[in-house]
Amino acid sequence: MNRYLRQVGLFPQGEGDQKRLLDVHVLVVGAGGLGATVLPALVGAGCGRITVVDHDRVDEGNLHRQTLFRMEDIGRLKVSCVAERLEGLNPDCRIIPVARRLEPASARCLLPGISVVVDAADSVAVTYMLSDLCLEAGVPLVSASVLGQSGYVGGFCGGAPGYRAVFPDIPASFPTCSEAGVLGPAVAALGAIQAQMTLSILLEMQPSPLGQLISLDLEHWRSSSFRFDDAPVAEEGGPFILGLEEITEADLVFDLRERDETGPLSVEWAVRGPIEHPEMLDMKAGRTVFICASGLRAWRAAKRFSGQSGTVAFIATTGR
Repeated sequence: MNRYLRQVGLFPQGEGDQKRLLDVHVLVVGAGGLGATVLPALVGAGCGRITVVDHDRVDEGNLHRQTLFRMEDIGRLKVSCVAERLEGLNPDCRIIPVARRLEPASARCLLPGISVVVDAADSVAVTYMLSDLCLEAGVPLVSASVLGQSGYVGGFCGGAPGYRAVFPDIPASFPTCSEAGVLGPAVAALGAIQAQMTLSILLEMQPSPLGQLISLDLEHWRSSSFRFDDAPVAEEGGPFILGLEEITEADLVFDLRERDETGPLSVEWAVRGPIEHPEMLDMKAGRTVFICASGLRAWRAAKRFSGQSGTVAFIATTGR
């Protein structure tokens, strides 16, 4: 217990809580910049089992902020590198690497037995998907996002409102780090808060970070925080996220990508292209599915037509 001596005194139940940490199972989605801070913090604290999901490979452009990787890791799967780096940090912790893109069906399979989900993917589509699934399963979700020199961390689901209660609609645009840039210390700062929230939830510390959102602006040296415990729950019966592998031939499918957009095919019977005359759509009772590359167009279409057919779903991404 000597390795945990400096932290057990801060836990509500002391050594009892430390032993509880050995039995938790945390799902971390994303092994990049946020994960580079979150993962060592959780492993160092003694979380017994951590599943890490990421399909990406290390790129040289990652290295200024994704500090678990080295030059010799370029081209390798991120989860493989992460498992190697963290293996010697704490023998009490087991890292389970999952090298695949997270889709709704696979996420549902991963959730049983999970204590807390950490959304470190910094992807709007992934965040909405995880929030919907965690809200349904009653699993706490700690999500963070960072761009430039600012970002936020929030505790959702698990008895608190989901992500849609604070961000009801996908934004009109969401630039990526490659487009807008990002500073490594800002990512690390948000990742540290994310790890702290996760440990607080696991140890049931009070006040709970569930229902709390913290914003950090390191360009102007500002921070803010608010609680959203009483935020209205998103409407039931609206659009929900579906994976490509969950589509059946009985579904009416619209692939909203332009006909000249590259990327993988969705399904053979999908109607391809923008919906130019929505009033002419024959949306019978049953399930209508919208698909696009980022999830933005599909979500907007699903919201627009959610009252015109039996069930409306949308695909967050085609994997492009």
